[in-house]
Amino acid sequence: MADPFEVRMRFTSQLQHLNASVNSSQKAAHYALKYRDMDEDLHSCILEQLERNSMNNRANIMYFIEHLCDMAQRENHLDFVRMMQRDILRVVDAVAPSDGSGAANVKVVRRVLNGLQQKSILIPDTVTEIEACLKERDTLPAHPALSPVEANGQHDIQMVNTTPKMNGLNRLDKRQIEQRIEEDRERHKRLRESIWAVVADEDQEFERLWDEVSEIGEDDYLAAEEDAMERRQAVDVD
Repeated sequence: MADPFEVRMRFTSQLQHLNASVNSSQKAAHYALKYRDMDEDLHSCILEQLERNSMNNRANIMYFIEHLCDMAQRENHLDFVRMMQRDILRVVDAVAPSDGSGAANVKVVRRVLNGLQQKSILIPDTVTEIEACLKERDTLPAHPALSPVEANGQHDIQMVNTTPKMNGLNRLDKRQIEQRIEEDRERHKRLRESIWAVVADEDQEFERLWDEVSEIGEDDYLAAEEDAMERRQAVDVD
């Protein structure tokens, strides 16, 4: 049997190193389900990391939560799902705090909540209730720490060493800002790809085209006779 402390430490490390790739979220979700007998302890790890890490990492963990619940539902291990349903408000408060420090994460929260609702993990009433709270928190720029400050007529980015702490954490430095922008760009790219994805089902495509074709009428027969007559005349001329 695996050592619980070691499992917890490895899972914590995976959460801390999540990025915009689907593979990183799926790897962490597989690990959690592998040690599902420690689900309560691993769930507490998720909550702790949400409340301790940077806003970038909190956004990545939020996306991971959707992967975890989806996989747990498919593997019929619903304890992870039930615990997340129970603590979803705490999760949202950590990812997009009411003090405005996580305004850049509001869109992330909305996307994940909508995904969880579509997968029947969250009920519509819960999502509607949370959305009402999110409207009050969506007040800052699209990326963390990008709020401009006038300095000698120019807009400067507020850095860690020049700004107060917010929600127990400093604002992001320039490197973290660039990382967040790059991760958002990667997610938007995957989102566009998923929109254009087409299911490879020839029968379904045939049925769609067949439904779009109108029934044969008298005009169609007349047009066919005219085409045949034109072809005969062209042959006679040759």
